[in-house]
Amino acid sequence: MSLASIGIPGLIIILVIILILFGPRKLPEIGSAVGKTLAEFKKSTREIMDEESVTKNIESIEKKEIE
Repeated sequence: MSLASIGIPGLIIILVIILILFGPRKLPEIGSAVGKTLAEFKKSTREIMDEESVTKNIESIEKKEIE
């Protein structure tokens, strides 16, 4: 079951349940926390990809120097 199979009605139901559980006052705090978490995840992913790219470049340079 993927997220795409939930559909718009399912998302609306989930949002209503979240609103009932946390109340309207807490929703901005929750949204902010989720946004910060996603931003940190993207930043970490980007850093890992950059490190991997640098490592591959160093390996290819060393390989060329050996030849």
